[in-house]
Amino acid sequence: MAELPQIHSVHASQGSARSRASHAASGRPARPSLLSFFNWPFLLVIALLVSYGLLVCWSAVQGMEKYSFNRQLAGVGVGLVIMAVLWRFDYRRLANMTTALLVINVVLILLPHIPGLGTDAGMGAKSWIKIGMQVQPGEFAKVTVVLFAASLLARYQGTLDDWREYCKVLGMLLIPFVCIMTQPDLGTGLVYLAISGVILVMGGARGRYLAITAVAGVAAIAAVFAVDELLKYETSPGVYEYRLLKNYQRGRLLVFLNPEADLSGDGYNLAQAKIAIGSGGLFGKGLLNATQSTHGFLPEAPTDFIFCVLAEELGFVGVVGLLALYAALIAICLSIARGADNLFGMLIVMGVVGMWLFQILENIGMDCGLMPITGIPLPFVSYGSSFMIVNFALIGLIGSVWSHRSMQGRKAA
Repeated sequence: MAELPQIHSVHASQGSARSRASHAASGRPARPSLLSFFNWPFLLVIALLVSYGLLVCWSAVQGMEKYSFNRQLAGVGVGLVIMAVLWRFDYRRLANMTTALLVINVVLILLPHIPGLGTDAGMGAKSWIKIGMQVQPGEFAKVTVVLFAASLLARYQGTLDDWREYCKVLGMLLIPFVCIMTQPDLGTGLVYLAISGVILVMGGARGRYLAITAVAGVAAIAAVFAVDELLKYETSPGVYEYRLLKNYQRGRLLVFLNPEADLSGDGYNLAQAKIAIGSGGLFGKGLLNATQSTHGFLPEAPTDFIFCVLAEELGFVGVVGLLALYAALIAICLSIARGADNLFGMLIVMGVVGMWLFQILENIGMDCGLMPITGIPLPFVSYGSSFMIVNFALIGLIGSVWSHRSMQGRKAA
């Protein structure tokens, strides 16, 4: 495996040398100005997006004892602190810690399997741990998955054209997915795959290898369904249990293929989601007036189906506003990636962009019937303090790439 090249570019070295020389003459250490350290348009978009998400979340959780809006606010508060720390931290110090990052990934994801620590998240998935409060370590592992994949691919200096090396990299990237499926948590596992896939593409993997991998993935899904049919067993007359996929996971995929097949069973959630979105009209019914969620027709409204609440209460105009904020967020992140002065930094930003885009498309798509229902939350909007903290941590990493760029990178961005 090729060694990671020196992380500082020539332009960065020359710029820092001139800076040191000028400050040496004045006797003061070099310090970046606030204008160059913070990306103010980025922070403004984040502030607007988080505020918008909190407003919708507040409306969605009203009258639901299961959810605490104060906990959501606490997640934002903790997330802001972590964001500030990571923004100041020099991400380049993690560039050669591939093995350590992989170990951290595996430990985090497997924590719920420790007896007495893990707890059932419902539907047979053991994804949470209890440490005074319930925490989902697989959610936090999204941060280390981004860092691990970026560190791994950065070693190849933008060119991964050897088949054996590609297979080795692919195998290592699949380790977090395999670990999360032991819970099992398919939604989070798909997010890991999305992160790894984007970083593979941006890291220089040959297109032919990627195409073969995609075809193999589709074949593997078909094989799982076929094997499950052979291994199923009858638990009661006409009722079958499957060994590889949970019944609810299988049902969600079948409903995606035929939404009208079981409107009173597996297709119920999708039908209610479409009703909620369609009933919002142009301007919506207003905050606190989402009848589908308040009357209990739409399950898990503050988490999986938060977009339906937004569409019903704020209508088409509210949906366009959210999508505009997401578009601005992605555009700014792409600009930051372009201005990164090394491959590792660029891959970090693109991994986060890939994760956010996948979650946005999947969450909104599943509510509209365009994607299978997987329980993937909507960034900065869905209820969940762990989810909010993770998103702020990823903002901090992007901010670190921004604040530690070279003079050439500043001009490019």
